[in-house]
Amino acid sequence: MLEGRIALVTGAGSGIGEAIAKRLAREGAKVWVTDLDLEAASRVAGEIEAAGGRARPFKVDVTRREHLEAARDAAFAEDGRVDVVVANAGVSTMRPFLELTDRDWDFNFAVNAKGVFLTLQTFARRMKDQPLMEGSELRGKLIATASMAARQAAPLLAHYSASKFAVLGLVQAAAKELAPYKLTVNAVNPGFVKTSMQEREVKWEAELRGIPPEEVIADYVRQTPLGRLERPEDVAGVVAFLAGPDADFITGEAIEVNGGAWIF
Repeated sequence: MLEGRIALVTGAGSGIGEAIAKRLAREGAKVWVTDLDLEAASRVAGEIEAAGGRARPFKVDVTRREHLEAARDAAFAEDGRVDVVVANAGVSTMRPFLELTDRDWDFNFAVNAKGVFLTLQTFARRMKDQPLMEGSELRGKLIATASMAARQAAPLLAHYSASKFAVLGLVQAAAKELAPYKLTVNAVNPGFVKTSMQEREVKWEAELRGIPPEEVIADYVRQTPLGRLERPEDVAGVVAFLAGPDADFITGEAIEVNGGAWIF
């Protein structure tokens, strides 16, 4: 489906980003695996290549434009173009609204909102001038990882939810502005995904609510009609769809990937 395409994924050293990078590689894309942790990115890239795929690791802090420009320039220098960009890097903290600090707010917005903005803008500035993808009417595809929290805010996550709501507004506006350049912009909204980030959140929520971690997880499952925690691979499959030709006429959308935990 993505044979011959060049993709770049941020926050690809673990969790959802790792699953996305590996899925795009299995679909035939060469993947630039970027992460703040270069060792983690190198591990994922190595596993992709060991499985017969193509990958290149690169260190990227998405809050720093110069890092993203360096990754973009490296990809264009080596491959001549970038067809798919997945702005996936994200963070979370958890705290009651009345106890939120400026640092909590700024940290979440720096990565989750500004980081997505910088990623999409940095790559779109070059992608808008590249030739159309082979066999396509488009020049490229931009995809952001938002969250179910961008649709339905939750207690203890006001700052995180606000940063993810911002991603959806950005995606919608960028989709309209970039459509004349034959670039699509979409998002995915994961739900309760079993990752190392979730493990941290479960511990925080358990402490803040005064209940065992197992009860927090059970509550997540109860809220999910399909009856299990989401896996990173569930998200990766939808990203692969958006990156592929069957989604060529979709732009400005956010696809809910949450097992029914929130239904629009």
